[in-house]
Amino acid sequence: MSATTIAFAITLGLAAGVLAGMFGVGGGILFVPTLVALGLGQLEAQATSLLAILPTVTAGAWSQRRYGHLRARSALVVGIASIAGVEVGARIATSVPESSLRVLFAVLLFGVAAHLVWRTRRRQRARYPESS
Repeated sequence: MSATTIAFAITLGLAAGVLAGMFGVGGGILFVPTLVALGLGQLEAQATSLLAILPTVTAGAWSQRRYGHLRARSALVVGIASIAGVEVGARIATSVPESSLRVLFAVLLFGVAAHLVWRTRRRQRARYPESS
């Protein structure tokens, strides 16, 4: 990696970390596109993102714990259940063409974005019904 690529990676990592801390989004939604932009293939980006998420998750959970927002039991249940899902997902990811995987990831991102817009608009209508 060149010095420019490393500097770019550090900048994008810091930005992704800030956004993950602010919005509580899974790091993969931010890290995978960043790593693809840095030249990694889709599978490499996804695998690298899984490891890169560990320090982000640790720091974010520690910070949120201080504010009293962390629900450890719920996190443990979801985390343990996701172990099997990760194994199945990794097997699926390595069995489909990388171009298809990239399209599926894009669909996921659009789906998440659409859901956020829908929830925000629904809450606004509930809060301000006369403006609908």
